[in-house]
Amino acid sequence: MAYTLIKNAFVVTMDETEGDFRGDILIDGTRIAALGQGLEMHDAAIVDGTDFIVIPGLVNAHLHTWQAGLRTVASNWTLPEYFRWVHAGLATQFEPEDIRIATLAGALNQLENGTTTLADWCHNNPTPLHSDAGIAGLRQAGIRATFMHGTPKPNPVPGQKPFWEVPHPRSEMERLAREIGPDDGLLSLGLAILGPHYSTLEVALEDFALAREFGLVASMHQGGGPAKSPDGWARLEAEGLLGKSINIVHGNDLPDEQLARFVDAGVSFTVTGESEMVSGHGHPIVGRLRDLGVRPSLGSDIECALSGDMLTAARITLSHQRSLDNVSARQTGTLGGKNRMRTRDALAWITIEGARMLGKEDSIGSLAPGKQADLVMISTRSLNMQPVHDPVSAVVMHANQSNIDSVMVAGNWRKRHGRLIHDDVNAVIEALQRSSSRIVGALGIQPSDLQ
Repeated sequence: MAYTLIKNAFVVTMDETEGDFRGDILIDGTRIAALGQGLEMHDAAIVDGTDFIVIPGLVNAHLHTWQAGLRTVASNWTLPEYFRWVHAGLATQFEPEDIRIATLAGALNQLENGTTTLADWCHNNPTPLHSDAGIAGLRQAGIRATFMHGTPKPNPVPGQKPFWEVPHPRSEMERLAREIGPDDGLLSLGLAILGPHYSTLEVALEDFALAREFGLVASMHQGGGPAKSPDGWARLEAEGLLGKSINIVHGNDLPDEQLARFVDAGVSFTVTGESEMVSGHGHPIVGRLRDLGVRPSLGSDIECALSGDMLTAARITLSHQRSLDNVSARQTGTLGGKNRMRTRDALAWITIEGARMLGKEDSIGSLAPGKQADLVMISTRSLNMQPVHDPVSAVVMHANQSNIDSVMVAGNWRKRHGRLIHDDVNAVIEALQRSSSRIVGALGIQPSDLQ
């Protein structure tokens, strides 16, 4: 196996045992072999880490990667406009090749920005060929990913059941489970189900049971308009179907007592702070979860409207929660003292908590011997990063894409010295432009419709 030895970096492990230190990381093939000072390996490729902060690879726990071909289309749309124009309109124009090129471009952009693991929430796959195309895009990018198989949400057609009355397709999950086994390298399988907010109770019960049968993480949106099954969660709780493998995205509208029960049951939560604020979901629930003793994972959500950069997502969500805390403190006359939400919390949202949401905290999300060698080298050799008094805060509050020098996934460099390692990024961009022009043009959308 090939060895890589990163020397004299400032290492932020996000591991309670390993801590933070100035020192070395020895990588043996796909895994971290050792952390410490003064490490040696005579045949290792040496990487000088003196001017770098090394962090675990970032985890984007919720991204509709297929929307990369629709960037900026929905930046000024409300949530109802998004549903109408994107799901009931633009999504219906995607051919399998459009899904592949958008997923490839979106995944490469994630690597460019330091994300090494992606929960690809694919809910524009009307045929198996569309799903296969999305999977192909992920594989071609070389990113670690969980393909969260979803279902499209078009307008109802006379004579056919609306999407919220249709259970998740068992035969397709059986096929994908055969093709994406538990040891399929960088790729794994998950379920992106409708959940009780977007389906009938009967469908929700069937989908939850399907996820348990297949042993898959089941992720679902909660919030955004009236629920299709207002009493659905109570029934799911009564049936004992909640647990660690259940993931709720958003959850802004959940009452405190219900949120507490879900936390006690082991349910994980993924917050998409920026999209929740601009789409009208309500305040992100990171503070409410903090008060219950847990932290969420974070996702960037809708690339048709927002940046997919996870450092930006963490910074915006952290700042918003601090604003809420400060408003509360002013109202009670207690403004002052330490911020309750720390920059290390924000970094945890996009590293170890994302890994935990996917059930992969034993292999990714932090840096420790035996874990996968997924890491990011952030350069401090720039005006925006100096001086570095607190490396964690430097990463969360100051770093941007220009500082992300190198990205490693499973011991392989995917970005090095500021450049993506891919056959032809320009060809990907050109193909994405052609695909996007055809899709948007098919609906006759004009620039004035977007502004």
